[in-house]
Amino acid sequence: MDFISSQRREYDRGALRRSDLHENPMEQFSHWFEEAAACSSILEANAMTLSTASNNLEVTSRMVLLKGYDNTGFRFFTNTTSLKGTQISENPLVALLFYWAPLERQIKICGRATLLSRTQTEEYFQTRPSQSQLAAWASSQSKPLSSRRELEDRFHELEQHFKNQTIPTPSFWSGYLVAPHSMEFWQGRHNRLHDCFHYFKKENQWFIERLNP
Repeated sequence: MDFISSQRREYDRGALRRSDLHENPMEQFSHWFEEAAACSSILEANAMTLSTASNNLEVTSRMVLLKGYDNTGFRFFTNTTSLKGTQISENPLVALLFYWAPLERQIKICGRATLLSRTQTEEYFQTRPSQSQLAAWASSQSKPLSSRRELEDRFHELEQHFKNQTIPTPSFWSGYLVAPHSMEFWQGRHNRLHDCFHYFKKENQWFIERLNP
């Protein structure tokens, strides 16, 4: 524990000023995301933590991949019968978190998740590598599994079943759109006096305030 508690570092990559910010948080996100994607030290700029909560307020988090964004929100795809899919069906309010350590930046997003149309889901599914398509069919995500062998056997059975065929989109697999109502942009600074700006929506208009770090 002493080793953990003694770990610390200073943040000195830059500053974030009110004058730096776009008035629309999606434009600000796009600016930061493009810089993160161009940074060779960041393996997957589109990796994000997705936090969901059930009806009884049990919260769970996991990493997922952002697969698109525009002014309507952020898109990702998953098994709808998984724990995250089940929790979203019970409580559509979710949180996303991007953390880009080499840039000393993070973005927190709170919003409402809704299912994408079946057309949008199927269009994306057909762009996936065939092995990833088969994996979506093979995995009963979040359900108990007796062994690794069981999963691999199911995968190979499906590989033979769909051989020389277009692999269809599973009915239990879909895309989600997270429409944000709150976004926070955090830039690390010296002495833990970080810069943090909060965008929040009122009557369909975005407002900005600086927060204590």
